[in-house]
Amino acid sequence: MEQFDTLQSLVSRLSSFRKRRAIVAFTKEDTTVWTYAMLARRASRLAAGLVATGVQKGDAIALWAEPSAQWIAVCLGALACGAVVVPIDAQLDDKALGHVLRDSGARYLFSSARLLARFRRMKRRPRVKAVLLDDRRTARATNWKTFLARSTKVDVTVTADDRAVLFYTSGTTGAPKGVPLTHANLAFQLNTIAEAELVARGDRVLLPLPLHHVYPLVIGLLTPLSLGLPIVLPYTLTGPELTRAVRQGNVTVIIGVPRLYRALLTGIESRVKGAGRLASAVFHVALAVSIALAHVRIRVGKLLFGRLHRQMGPKLRVVATGGAALEPELAWKLEGLGWQVATGYGLTETSPLLTMDKPGHARIGSVGRPIDGVEIRIDPPDGDNQKKSGKRGRHRKASEPPRTDGEIVARGPGVFLGYHHLAEKTKEAFTADGWFRTGDLGYVDRRGYLFITGRVKTLIVLEGGEKVQPDDVEKAYQQQGSAIAEIGILAQKGKLVAVVRAHRGKTSGEKDPDQAAREAIGKALEQRSSGLSSYKRITDFVLTDSPLPRTRLGKIRREELAKLYEQLKAGGHKREPAGAMAEIDMAPEDRALLDEPAARKTWDWLAEHFAGQRITFDTSPQLDLGVDSLEWLNLTTELEQRAGVELSEEAIGRIETVRDLLREAAEQPHGKHTAPKADPLEEPEKVLGRERRRWLAPLGYVESAASLMLYGINWLLTHALFRFSVTGRERVPAEGPFVLAPNHVSYLDSSVLATVLGYHTLRDTYWAGWSGIANGPIFRVLRRLCHVVPIDPERAAAQSLAFGAAVLREKHSMVWYPEGGHSKTGELMPLRPGIGMLLDHYPVPVVPVSVEGTRDALPPGQMLPRPGRIRITFGSPLDPRTLEKKGKGEHPYERITDALHDEMAKLRRSQRTGNEPQRHGDTEDALSRR
Repeated sequence: MEQFDTLQSLVSRLSSFRKRRAIVAFTKEDTTVWTYAMLARRASRLAAGLVATGVQKGDAIALWAEPSAQWIAVCLGALACGAVVVPIDAQLDDKALGHVLRDSGARYLFSSARLLARFRRMKRRPRVKAVLLDDRRTARATNWKTFLARSTKVDVTVTADDRAVLFYTSGTTGAPKGVPLTHANLAFQLNTIAEAELVARGDRVLLPLPLHHVYPLVIGLLTPLSLGLPIVLPYTLTGPELTRAVRQGNVTVIIGVPRLYRALLTGIESRVKGAGRLASAVFHVALAVSIALAHVRIRVGKLLFGRLHRQMGPKLRVVATGGAALEPELAWKLEGLGWQVATGYGLTETSPLLTMDKPGHARIGSVGRPIDGVEIRIDPPDGDNQKKSGKRGRHRKASEPPRTDGEIVARGPGVFLGYHHLAEKTKEAFTADGWFRTGDLGYVDRRGYLFITGRVKTLIVLEGGEKVQPDDVEKAYQQQGSAIAEIGILAQKGKLVAVVRAHRGKTSGEKDPDQAAREAIGKALEQRSSGLSSYKRITDFVLTDSPLPRTRLGKIRREELAKLYEQLKAGGHKREPAGAMAEIDMAPEDRALLDEPAARKTWDWLAEHFAGQRITFDTSPQLDLGVDSLEWLNLTTELEQRAGVELSEEAIGRIETVRDLLREAAEQPHGKHTAPKADPLEEPEKVLGRERRRWLAPLGYVESAASLMLYGINWLLTHALFRFSVTGRERVPAEGPFVLAPNHVSYLDSSVLATVLGYHTLRDTYWAGWSGIANGPIFRVLRRLCHVVPIDPERAAAQSLAFGAAVLREKHSMVWYPEGGHSKTGELMPLRPGIGMLLDHYPVPVVPVSVEGTRDALPPGQMLPRPGRIRITFGSPLDPRTLEKKGKGEHPYERITDALHDEMAKLRRSQRTGNEPQRHGDTEDALSRR
């Protein structure tokens, strides 16, 4: 295999791959494909064009945009002409951006139209020529295509020692530091990775990461290009778009980070959970079996989860990770699901890989062995350098303990020479004998595998001399999960203390939520600390409502955490100011969500609708914003009108945070549900549509006869099985419209109610029922004969209200179960607000009904009913206007719902105590007359 000396030779080699696909970039509706011939020609023409404009070897060319084919072409063109590429984080704030551009001395800034608009608004804007990376031309910016020369010849000789890329690291404090990497640094990585066969001929690589980090640039971009492999760029980082890119792009390898795979796994598990308890149990048992077999190198994941692989991408085999530590639990789950995990370790300063665990041979928990040419040494924290290693960490002895941590230091061809313009920082970064200090703590086991245990800077030394890595303690406490949303550990006066963000759900409804949260957190910390060493126990904590300060990679900013602790200690429980969080504070994957137009419109609408409240991605619509079931109906109506987003009942059930809501919006097919939604109470016919309006049409002669026969069969069966005790049947109005509001404890409720009401009443009475419970021609006929209007579960709330409105408008009667479902305990549940909303618009009489005995006759989970006694009590007809005056609540529908619940509860109590209204006649006579 050809070895590279410089990246200029890599660009020269691209044309040899000719018509192979180089870049497959997914757009909103389609894909853009560049072949290697196209990429090579454009990169070479751009290199010639840059030289023609005066760019010399060593000049800095900045790239400030999301990954695209154009970004890649400009990057390669700059490398080919000897310029230094400066990849910049698209989410840097103005101050950091200004520092990077000035410190690097960039001559050109290639960027997108959106970011250039922000650049022009900067105060004290650096002197740099802005160039538009988009293909479109504008009057305000030079387009990148204007640099394409006719010739592809570049008379510039690049040497291995020349600088190739200047990265800027975003640490926890201070201005970003420039990390220059030479052509030799990067060529070493490409040659070594090719020999290690992380990717091979025939692979197709998904690159879902921004290119301002060394890991995605070298491993995700330059490595596939050096081997002539296709690079697949997703449209956005949302779940559906990633799945679309993997499946349609025939991806075999993903170059990702742990947070990406955690989100992927969370999405899979949430879908499984939504499929029901049985499906969830089967999934987790199968996963446990697959993980157990994976421990002994037997891989059955693709066989057990074949459907998942077909949906995600049948050719995907490797998930490579870097940039942060991959938790063993997550790694084993990925292996168990049938993918091979590849992991590595390194830093920007090491360009990047120092160690690697190859796919199919990974030792979960470690970061692999040193790659060829790299030496790793563990220096004790006290600076004693007596224990040293050569290649692959062979310095450890069998008698050494497995966890003698020290600082990881390294040397090799990939290690940089020093920071840009920072001589003192460079001196601090190397040991006296020239090894690079990684700042990470770890150890090498007997087989030469490196394990990372923490950071030198974050290591806490307690007053007793004990050493604690806060990351480990944080993971231990956050496993409690019941009350702790986030926890940050730090030391104060030689003891451990913490800043904690509580799960708001545990304190909702309390008179003093701060005190309730403190008590819940204190209990959670106490429970978890019982299993930890005494010196790892938290001695004090403070509460915050805001997310903990973190870097873009999700690491806690320890210096800011200490300041936050002091502020909270002095001022108590800190609350975030009202308003939506700033985009600069968002995590990369959250920011990527807003690139999807539907999610962006939803976010903007939330910020406007809840302007007086704090909105973050972790905000709970239910607990923090007070969105109940009826408010969801109003919100979804407005969301569809404003953002073209329609949420199903199933989707609403999955939404626990604003992040979930935005994901649901982003996952909708493009162009779906763009028409404004009609009000189900004012325009029910539009909501129901022509198909469902047919269910409200009167029965024909033949259908009426069949309906009567069906009623007779039901009457005979129920009387053969049950003994009826009916009270207050005469209270039901002789003519409609009216609403019957029974409690709901069993699938038998409708059958026995139909028997008691009698066919005369049933002819003009309608019922609501799920269309998904039983479908097919036979069940459609039965529903039609029984006046059961099928409600689509995807739009249950809107269709239920529309159905009720349509029935009452036509002067028909209806049976409405106001609890919204079966009671799991048999006791009356809180009523859903839909009944109040319906009666507020259509104030017809409502009759509460108490049904007792059906739960005993057909308990949950039982298929066949058993004989028993059924007691049904009808209350007096109630006027909704009277109910509104009696009930509590801000809105009329809330007061109606509240008062109706009281009347239904009162009726059930009277039924159970025997203080029922005086019976009028024998039950059997009453039933026969009906």
